[in-house]
Amino acid sequence: MRPRAIDVKVLDNYTLEVLFNNNEKRIFDVKPYFKLKLFEELKDIKKFNSVKVSGLSIEWENGADICPDELYNNSTSI
Repeated sequence: MRPRAIDVKVLDNYTLEVLFNNNEKRIFDVKPYFKLKLFEELKDIKKFNSVKVSGLSIEWENGADICPDELYNNSTSI
């Protein structure tokens, strides 16, 4: 079973601390995604801070989201 996000906290420098349902905390860097149109507007820190857990992963108010596997596999364990 793939780990799913159960909590997300905004950190400095457009990174997120994500808690997964396997009790693992990981850091995810969103900056590489800013090259994608939907993520560009998240450079506005107020919009970036709107991140929340949604389904198996995370999502912003503008509809941008990260695939659960990508969120887990492209993050760093704390």
